[in-house]
Amino acid sequence: MAYANGNQGVFIPYHQLVDLRSLNQPHVTFVPGPPIGLINPRNDPVVPPQFVPIGVTFDRSFHELLIRMEEEKSRSLLQFMAGEGLVPSPEEEIKRKNAIEKLKQIVMEWIKRVACNRGLDERRIPAASAAVLTYGSYGLGVHNSESDIDALCVGPRFATMGEDFFVVLHNMLTSRPEVSEVHCVKDAKVPLMRFKLDGISIDLPYAQLKVMSVPENVDILNLYYLRNIDETSWRSLSGVHANKWILRLIPNTKVFQSLLRCIKLWAKRRGVYGNVRAYSLLLGFFGGVHLAILGAFICQRYPNARLSGLISSFFGTFASWDWPKPIILQDGTLPTSGSAAEPWSLMPIRLPCRPHEYCHSNITKSTFYKIRVEFLRGHTLTQDLLRPVFDWGCLFEPFPYAKKYTRFVKICLSASDQDELGEWVGWVKSRFRSLLVKLEEIQGFCDPNPTEYVDVNVAEPNTVFYWGLQPGRSHFLDIKPVKDDFVKSLSNGPTGKITLSIVQASQLPKNAQFDSESNKLEP
Repeated sequence: MAYANGNQGVFIPYHQLVDLRSLNQPHVTFVPGPPIGLINPRNDPVVPPQFVPIGVTFDRSFHELLIRMEEEKSRSLLQFMAGEGLVPSPEEEIKRKNAIEKLKQIVMEWIKRVACNRGLDERRIPAASAAVLTYGSYGLGVHNSESDIDALCVGPRFATMGEDFFVVLHNMLTSRPEVSEVHCVKDAKVPLMRFKLDGISIDLPYAQLKVMSVPENVDILNLYYLRNIDETSWRSLSGVHANKWILRLIPNTKVFQSLLRCIKLWAKRRGVYGNVRAYSLLLGFFGGVHLAILGAFICQRYPNARLSGLISSFFGTFASWDWPKPIILQDGTLPTSGSAAEPWSLMPIRLPCRPHEYCHSNITKSTFYKIRVEFLRGHTLTQDLLRPVFDWGCLFEPFPYAKKYTRFVKICLSASDQDELGEWVGWVKSRFRSLLVKLEEIQGFCDPNPTEYVDVNVAEPNTVFYWGLQPGRSHFLDIKPVKDDFVKSLSNGPTGKITLSIVQASQLPKNAQFDSESNKLEP
């Protein structure tokens, strides 16, 4: 990736320097320039992607050649993404839009019923209104055919969460034939209902505004609607706020969406994406909002760069980032300096919606280490400036768990039926960080593969996790004390069965690929 200045001098990231004389280009003219000195005096093994003049100039034809190469690499990346099915088909888009429209109709019926139950004046009941706002990957326009929909129910002051949302709306949803698998998650940081509507999974938290009616197209960034709302409602609103601010601050929405699709695919394939649910960040990896802010940060830094250049800058920037220095989007109003609101966070990323509010993170020493290793790997693969053809498949290769680790902690969660299993798995995952920290204390490192598997050899509905253990520490064989300690943290919640065991790589199911494409384990 190269950038030209007004005098036709070209600035190249110095980690991508090449001996241009070896190119034997007759139109390359060497001119005296400043010496290249050491600009990483800390002997950090990570080379920061700074741009420095190298004392050479190129004529216009060579500059145009570099641009064409960058364009070609960007086109090949877009083709790769299309081949991976990252963009839903028109039929799938229509299905999602119809599901959202149905949900909006149900919510409007609900709010009028609540208004009637609350004894509102008959003249006010027809005007009673609530809104459904989408956010997350769907709200940002980066969802795929398998993505869930994050939607927020926004109600007026007379509609309470405890009685009206979790009871009245819950009963209305369960009575609908197109709605299935309705679960209430009341004890989370962001309480919500989770269900399927026409087969599409939807997470629906609730926010209560101090107004008598919420218009369907409510501007949630308008301070008028945010007056005196409670903290739970504010947390429920944070996802919508973050989405709207990100889309407002990025220079090019289409380029940002393409970049974010690539980043999410990379994070899933390399095992550093722990899907954000209302329970919390499940396993201590990035969630969708973290990756969206990181992608927006790069788009702000390089507003005119093409897609392949942004990918290179993404890995180069974060491979050398001085963590725990926080990532903060430039919005023109909020201060861009200051300490993180969560001083314990290893990778603080600030939400672009309120000063000093940061993305919730369960990142531990192990997950921090793995994320940095993957940034470095991505940087190494994408830093070659003058390679005209790049195999994007190598960047998105699934992480080779079965080759990387010789031993695993097997976590098997089971229940009598699928509905109970969903609640049980969610409850256990919300406490996974304490299990991971305990394993770190014993092993020094543990890689919690975020992929969920199904063991077909277990009769009951089940979900299985395999966490890689640090190679070279084979003395850890008795996991019973760890299990006993972890089970204590699972009291006062849904019930189910949990088994923890140590398995060798040779004991893994023969066809377990350990990637995002395979989640059923067979003998």
